[in-house]
Amino acid sequence: MASEAAQGSKAKLLDAAVRVFRKKGYAGTRVEDICEEAGLTKGSFFHHFKSKEEVAIAAADLFSDRADAFFADADYHRVSDPADRLIAYADFRKRHAAGALADFTCLLGMLTQETYETHPSIRDAAGKHILEHAAAIAKDAAEAKALHAPEARWTPESLGIFTQAVIQGAFILAKSKGDEGIAQDCLEHLQRYLALLFNRPFTEEEETR
Repeated sequence: MASEAAQGSKAKLLDAAVRVFRKKGYAGTRVEDICEEAGLTKGSFFHHFKSKEEVAIAAADLFSDRADAFFADADYHRVSDPADRLIAYADFRKRHAAGALADFTCLLGMLTQETYETHPSIRDAAGKHILEHAAAIAKDAAEAKALHAPEARWTPESLGIFTQAVIQGAFILAKSKGDEGIAQDCLEHLQRYLALLFNRPFTEEEETR
């Protein structure tokens, strides 16, 4: 029973860390902020984590696990043509770029950008997860290239990374203006680019921006 309670408090702290880091960033977050968000004491925090850096790495892992589960169930996977599936992926990201900025932007990108020099262990943990997602997108890109653009000189890996560069940049620009519409516009341009890259149709409704 005590072990279950301990695991429960650790889970609360991790949930709280994800929420607070997404709102305040790494530098702006104090251990006290995480404890207050979780409704737990600093003693409980330091029972589970040695430092803010350690909980940030764990929060990046948790965020990535949740994102993987979210994407695994996404509707774009059911699109048969791999090029259309990539376009549907961009549309999926656009449709979910809505609401409070802290709720849909990426904790991994925030941590990578903020800690790339000061805390390389956090940078590496967060960056690894972004590149893993890029690699997953590259699998669809490889199928799409083989089917629609076999002679193209670009690589599926580079396209996978490019999609993440657009997405992370879209989030940064949306934050710069406090406007989710900026992210949506960027992601629609990504859809348009992918359609052009594979010579796929793009509907009139999608061409309005």
